[in-house]
Amino acid sequence: MTTKSRQNIYGASVRAAAERASEARKQADRLAVEAWNKRMLGFQGPAQPSPTLGDALNAGYSFLEVRCVGCDTNQTVALDIIRRPKTTPIHELERYMRCGDCSRVRGYAFKRSHLVALRRAKISASDPASTWWPGER
Repeated sequence: MTTKSRQNIYGASVRAAAERASEARKQADRLAVEAWNKRMLGFQGPAQPSPTLGDALNAGYSFLEVRCVGCDTNQTVALDIIRRPKTTPIHELERYMRCGDCSRVRGYAFKRSHLVALRRAKISASDPASTWWPGER
């Protein structure tokens, strides 16, 4: 007489539950990033509390848009190349954002940059820089 193994009995339900949990985490991360983006674009902050690097990457937001204080240009930074733990909140990256153009071209000391929003793609002609509040441009 043979009995079914636990893998045969519970395997499909365990895999289905893990899949549903993964989708729920991805949806929660996406909503957290969208709420942070709306707060940053609508009110210009506050930047904290912010989602973590891992949350942003899990939600599909691979780039962080920053604005230089000195030359007022927007640039994107890839989140997957940042050498920080995935548990690091996004707002903690603001102190490390510097504009190299300001120091090289204008001879200024490094200027700090402000966080603008998390993005799915880099700034390009088809996907322009974000506006901070309605009526900015």
